[in-house]
Amino acid sequence: MKPIAITMGDPAGIGPEIVIKTFRDAPDISRGCFVAGDVETMRRANRMLAAPGKLAMPVVVLQAVDDMQFVPPDCVPVLQVIEAPQDVAIGRVSAAAGRAAGGCVEWAARAALAGEISALVTAPLHKEALSAAGYRFPGHTELLQAEAAAWLKLRIAEVPVRMMLANDELRTVLVSIHMSLRDAIAAVHPQGVLDTIRIAHRALGTALGRPPRIGVAGLNPHAGEGGLFGTEERDIIAPAIAAAQREGIDARGPYAPDTVFMRARATSAKPGEFDVVIAMYHDQGLIPVKYLGVDKGVNVTLGLPLVRTSPDHGTAFDIAGTGKADPASLIEAIRMARALVPAA
Repeated sequence: MKPIAITMGDPAGIGPEIVIKTFRDAPDISRGCFVAGDVETMRRANRMLAAPGKLAMPVVVLQAVDDMQFVPPDCVPVLQVIEAPQDVAIGRVSAAAGRAAGGCVEWAARAALAGEISALVTAPLHKEALSAAGYRFPGHTELLQAEAAAWLKLRIAEVPVRMMLANDELRTVLVSIHMSLRDAIAAVHPQGVLDTIRIAHRALGTALGRPPRIGVAGLNPHAGEGGLFGTEERDIIAPAIAAAQREGIDARGPYAPDTVFMRARATSAKPGEFDVVIAMYHDQGLIPVKYLGVDKGVNVTLGLPLVRTSPDHGTAFDIAGTGKADPASLIEAIRMARALVPAA
């Protein structure tokens, strides 16, 4: 398998720290991975995390992706893919940091699309810093969608993508992602819901090796209660589910959003009723997964012609530079990326 690129994330946040900790604490998982980022940023994080009286892990500077075949174990391979960022203060939003983080993602996306790497795993970036750097995209998902569309020579709208958040107990896929709640409600339309069900069906079917069982959440309390609390379920969501069923997709609902996630949750005591829940908007789908534990959550972008995963947390500026950041979610993201690579 070709190497996996881990983008370093916002250099003012915890991204570089959790990347170093992943190579240090999970060598079996990080084997075959390299950092797409800035060498000095990674060296700084590496020095900060070195135990008192002990040498930091060796940082190996790659000249090209192919150099990975010569990298010894127990080190951090880094490929310089951006201009070194200047005047980045740990824990502070800046255009320089946003430019660095965005540039790493752009490089990794293009490398994945060109077949130079097998997958990319993205450490957290800061949306405000990304905006300050001049990016018109609010986050990773939209940036990767634009890169894929440009590669395929298509309009962005012709490359529908969706965010899936997953851990060992629950998976959710979102109809809309980063937009205001008012706009997210307006974005619930039959084609969007149907596209989301189709994308989840294809991606999960490949990963599970069987057709997934898909539960679809309603938008309104009690899934509209027969139209008493809203008609989106009757007029929009149910017709999209019916269309999916006619295509042979095992999709059911719409179900009350305050109970469907509990029905889908898989525990040691019982399997979940669904393999994935389609949520109508960002917080509806992400709160249940994050409540179960951010340290095990993984963000996966579905619908792209590449494999991309990410930790289920942000840049954590409040603890950046302290060494307290937990790499567990990044480790899980690498593990999931490996599992998804055969589907690419």
